[in-house]
Amino acid sequence: MIQLRRAGSRRRLALVAGATALVAAGAITTVGVTTASAATVSTSVNYVFVNRHSGKAMDLYEWATNDGAPIVQFARNDLAVQQWRFVDAGGGYYKIRSAHSGKVLELPNATDGARLVQMTDNNNTRQHFRLVDSDSGYVRFISRHSNKALDVWEWSTADGGPIAQYTDLNGWNQQWQLVNVGGGGTPPTTPPPTGGWPTPTGQSSVDGTISVSGVFDGGMRRYCCIGDGSQEESQDPMFELSSGATLQNVIIGAPAGDGVHCSGPCTLRNVWWEDVGEDAATFRGSGSPTFLVDGGGARSASDKVFQHNGPGTLTIQNFQATNFGTFYRSCGNCSTQHQRNVVIRNVTLTRPGNTVAGINTNYGDTARFSGITIVNDSSRAMVICRKYRGNNSGDEPSQVGTGADNTNCFYATSDITYR
Repeated sequence: MIQLRRAGSRRRLALVAGATALVAAGAITTVGVTTASAATVSTSVNYVFVNRHSGKAMDLYEWATNDGAPIVQFARNDLAVQQWRFVDAGGGYYKIRSAHSGKVLELPNATDGARLVQMTDNNNTRQHFRLVDSDSGYVRFISRHSNKALDVWEWSTADGGPIAQYTDLNGWNQQWQLVNVGGGGTPPTTPPPTGGWPTPTGQSSVDGTISVSGVFDGGMRRYCCIGDGSQEESQDPMFELSSGATLQNVIIGAPAGDGVHCSGPCTLRNVWWEDVGEDAATFRGSGSPTFLVDGGGARSASDKVFQHNGPGTLTIQNFQATNFGTFYRSCGNCSTQHQRNVVIRNVTLTRPGNTVAGINTNYGDTARFSGITIVNDSSRAMVICRKYRGNNSGDEPSQVGTGADNTNCFYATSDITYR
């Protein structure tokens, strides 16, 4: 069991509700998706648990299926690793079962700071929780064993922030929105793609950049064409997404110009690039934005697939790519530099391909990998994590190393599969 140090200001913070947290909490409310309170919780549907302070969802880390795997917070994506079902344990208590692993939440002891994990269901009191209403539709999870509350540790707002238990103070980091996502059957897990490409339902001609705010659903039409298909970086994007926008169910034909630009937090869901051209997507913004690429695929990126120029965290999952230079690159020579983080999970990458991720260690970049399948690489030539010393002068960055470590590049041999 991992014990973490509690900040000295913790009790005072628990009594303060900041305006920033209010904005984050409101941002994740989904139109048409019902929430639940302690009085209305159902045992026949799945829920996503969204923290009031961070706006992130309770998540089974790295799609784990083993006992003892940690439970963390992560940008909401509604996949099976973020779906949970209540199981009646009697006396007003519930066991909480993962839709992905079938295991239940457990707190290993009664100590402040004990980390939340998943375990095989054995119906002991460490696996029992009751729900206590807070306000505005939020609830707290109280352990039957310890009588303490589930807590986003140290008021983290980061992807991967741990969830532990702490004395019930009714702080916003102890309050959760229960979002009913249905799931009477098996929830979608979106397994690693295996090479199939979608057939367009039609074609839409593009003669200039399409600006997107809100949700743009292309209905699996091919959008074509813009630019000249070269590596010229001055080309216009085909889609430009405003902060908070979602682009989904789109096939981008060639030439694709400079692909998709995100000016702030964005979601690209089931987007396919038939021929990348310059970059498939470029991520910008300010502050600590989160970006999500979920599903889709890309072919023929002679340079990069995903370019990360702004700060924040980009998650790429359930994606496939073939014939590329670098799958993800944290900008090595932007005039304004930032720490950047990438999570790459559940992807299939087919050679030719040179590098999975390139990051700048001198700016504190991190890259986390799991469920990576590499095809047609019998010599193990594709570099998983390539490390650079970035700069803001425009010069080419210098490479300083490759491979896993405990600081910047996080993966184990078991995270990479070759076939």
